[in-house]
Amino acid sequence: MANTTSGTTTFDKTFAIDEIVEESFERIGLQNVAGYQLKSARRSLNILLQEWGNRGIHYWEIDELDIDLIEGQAEYKFFRSSDDGTSAVSNPNGVYGISDVLEAQLRSNRTQTTQSDSPMTKVDRSNYAGFSNKLSKGTPNQYFVQRFIDHVSIQVYPTPDSTNASKDMHIYYIKRIQDAGDYTNASDVPFRFIPCMVSGLAFYLAQKYQPQMVQAMKLYYEDELARALAEDGSASSTHITPKTYYPGA
Repeated sequence: MANTTSGTTTFDKTFAIDEIVEESFERIGLQNVAGYQLKSARRSLNILLQEWGNRGIHYWEIDELDIDLIEGQAEYKFFRSSDDGTSAVSNPNGVYGISDVLEAQLRSNRTQTTQSDSPMTKVDRSNYAGFSNKLSKGTPNQYFVQRFIDHVSIQVYPTPDSTNASKDMHIYYIKRIQDAGDYTNASDVPFRFIPCMVSGLAFYLAQKYQPQMVQAMKLYYEDELARALAEDGSASSTHITPKTYYPGA
């Protein structure tokens, strides 16, 4: 007789914020919570998701877009939300919540079979400050990223001349992890991170409701988070070639 299975793989989609909160409270021995405790848990979950932003690159939050370059313009801003300002024109347009830029290319003939990319170098503040004329025109080949509270500013150098203004700056960027929001929402994380999200919230809640369990919950959380981070990413082929050694040569 064949085994009966669910036939579904959408647990992360149906496991809503309210169930994450409930599971986390149960891990520290609290049940039937309501009212302020639920509000406190959601606040702690949002803080936890923000803390993950300091844990390195989360590959599910990497995306790409093409920035429309403008002749003589050096700065292109992308805001935290539409309430903070209007982000620069790009494709796709209306992009908000960029955390950082990983890499960039100057792209010619976007969407055409003759499309061509030229790599751009990311420089730090000291290097960018050393450019004598930051509005000089030419072929953009370097960029500097400034990260503010409400927006990210991308400075290109040189600024596009009339020829390069018809091109795009193609970037790979890191998005912020979305807030928890309503209790009925699904979380903005892949299924691999649900176990450490639950154990992490249990660790945060223990600090407020069960101080004697803090150390144990922290160990569970750090262990599960380490496994999730090790699994995250996009693997590539690895080739190991032994070094040829001739004794006495």
